[in-house]
Amino acid sequence: MSKQRCRMPGLRKKGRTWHIEKRCKHASGGWIRESTGTSSRSEAEEILIRRLAELEAKAQQKEMGVFTFEQAAFRYLEDKADKPSVDSMAMHLDQVLPFIGPLSLEQIHDGTLKPFVEHETSRGLAPKSINNVITIVTAVLNRAARVWRTEAGYPWLRQAPPRLTRLPVKGRQARAYTLNWEEQDHLFALLPDYLSDAALFAINTGCREQEVCQLRWDWEVTIPDMGVSVFVLLDAITKARVERVVVLNSIAQRVIANRRFVHPEYVFTYRNRPVAKLRTSAWRRAWDKARLPTDSGILKGVHNLRHTFATRLRAAGVPLETRKALMGHASGDITTHYSAAELQELLTAMEKITDRSIAQTPTLSAIKAKSTTVGKVSEKEKGVSSH
Repeated sequence: MSKQRCRMPGLRKKGRTWHIEKRCKHASGGWIRESTGTSSRSEAEEILIRRLAELEAKAQQKEMGVFTFEQAAFRYLEDKADKPSVDSMAMHLDQVLPFIGPLSLEQIHDGTLKPFVEHETSRGLAPKSINNVITIVTAVLNRAARVWRTEAGYPWLRQAPPRLTRLPVKGRQARAYTLNWEEQDHLFALLPDYLSDAALFAINTGCREQEVCQLRWDWEVTIPDMGVSVFVLLDAITKARVERVVVLNSIAQRVIANRRFVHPEYVFTYRNRPVAKLRTSAWRRAWDKARLPTDSGILKGVHNLRHTFATRLRAAGVPLETRKALMGHASGDITTHYSAAELQELLTAMEKITDRSIAQTPTLSAIKAKSTTVGKVSEKEKGVSSH
């Protein structure tokens, strides 16, 4: 007579599926109650054994105060949930979690971060952007060492956080380039239609790249008394993390009219999808063909459109406070609740930059030309002074 195999207690069959019903001091409420998802008794027993081992390991980990970076990252985001920059923090942590998430806090150092740095560098991410992620990793480690405590009173990270090495940012920060009207016309003519529309809107509103790319029709608000519409950007997509009113001058209004029936949800689209970014290969080719500056000290991306917008406002004599409102800069006195008179003031200021005779003065052109020769003049003067 063969001996019957000893059956593991804690399993109950409901219908054709085995369910776990077992006491466990490490489980929430002291019981494990869950389906194994299988009709096989042997498979169900294996699943039960694994679950018991997992719960015991987590309990030991908690008792010893051993936490993974992923656990610390989520705790950090919970602590910072009321901060305007929490979405940016979450984005940076999402970038690095696939590389160091499962590691314990004690295992985070330059060596374990190296695969992340190499991966992001290989796909062309700027050193400054990689450093932003490393800064958040450092902040998480510092909080684990100095703020968070286990039930036994021990810090999550019992040793001093390592000093994480940041990538060198070579040279001076590249400066923005102001487009004159001829350069704008030449550049935009070389862009495909969908990019040309988006760029023309950006240079006439001062919107940042992602504000343009994510612009939706349901953010448009009609002002009947003025016969115009504005867009109210959500705080989730603005850099200052506050709502921003985008006022449209006559050129921006024409762009909107041109795009109105192209897509039901997004204003700027490509192949029936929202435009992901403006600085594409088409932008880079157009920039080169337009013979715009390509040296390393000058920005060649779409931020130049916002810079040009700001420069034209200043050249047109628009007051500082009005410029701040139009640029969407964070300020205690900036609000989305404008009166009709205030909106009219903003609209009048915006319309000034459509006048090519006042939005770029001879003085600005002269300064721009002079900046290309100042280095040569300095060398000449140095040579004279040495004699």
